[in-house]
Amino acid sequence: MEIWQRLQFFSPLDGVAVVLLALAWVLIGWRIEHPSARAPSVSILMAQYRRDWMRQMITRQPRIFDASILSTLRQGTSFFASACLISIGGGLALIGNTERLLGVAQDLSLDHVPAAIWEVKILLVVLFLTNALLKFIWSHRLFGYCAVVMAATPNDADDPTAIARADQAAAINITAARAFNRGLRAMYFALGAMAWLLGGWALIVATIITLTVLWRREFRSSSREILLQGRAP
Repeated sequence: MEIWQRLQFFSPLDGVAVVLLALAWVLIGWRIEHPSARAPSVSILMAQYRRDWMRQMITRQPRIFDASILSTLRQGTSFFASACLISIGGGLALIGNTERLLGVAQDLSLDHVPAAIWEVKILLVVLFLTNALLKFIWSHRLFGYCAVVMAATPNDADDPTAIARADQAAAINITAARAFNRGLRAMYFALGAMAWLLGGWALIVATIITLTVLWRREFRSSSREILLQGRAP
C-alpha cells in the first residue's frame, strides 16, 4: 500500500498530534541548548563543569581518575545505543508482522483498525529511536576523540600548549555530551509517541507530559539548584 493511501486512514486530529509532537521535540531541544543567561539549563551548567574538569586535568597525576570518568561516559553511550538498536529491530519486526499488529489492535479493543495505521504509528517510534541511535553513536565517537586530546595535554601548567589542549578537550567533551542529551530526548519522545497507538488525544497528552518532564529536569529540578550553588559568580 502506498504512503498516501495509508495516510487517508488518519484523522485531522492525528495530524495535529504528530505536528505537536515534532514541534515539542524541536523547541524543547532548542530551548535547552539556548537558554537565557538568567535561567541556564542543566546541560549548560554542566558544560562549564566540563571545562573546569579539563583545566583540573592538566596537573592531575596520574590521570586514572579522568580516564575512569571518560570510560563511564562511553559505557553509557554504548548502553543506550544497544538499547535503541534492539528496540528498532523489535519495531521493524512488528511492522513486518501484520498478524501480530492486528493482535495488538484486538487487545486494545480496536478491532476495525487497519494494519496500515499501526505500521505508520510504530514507524514514528522507530524514527525517533533511529535518531537517538545515531546521536549515541556519534557521542561515543566524540568521547573517544576527547580521550585522545586529553592524552595529548601536557601535565605541566606552564607548557604553552596545556591550556589550549585542555580547552580543546573540553569543547569536544561538551559536544559529545550534547549529542548524548539529544539522543536521550529522542528516546523520551519515542516513549511518548507510543501513546499514538491509543489515538490522537493520547498522543497529545503524552507529548505534554514528555515536554513537562524534560522542562522540569532541565529548569526546575533540585539537581539544577545544586549546580547553581557551585556556579562561579
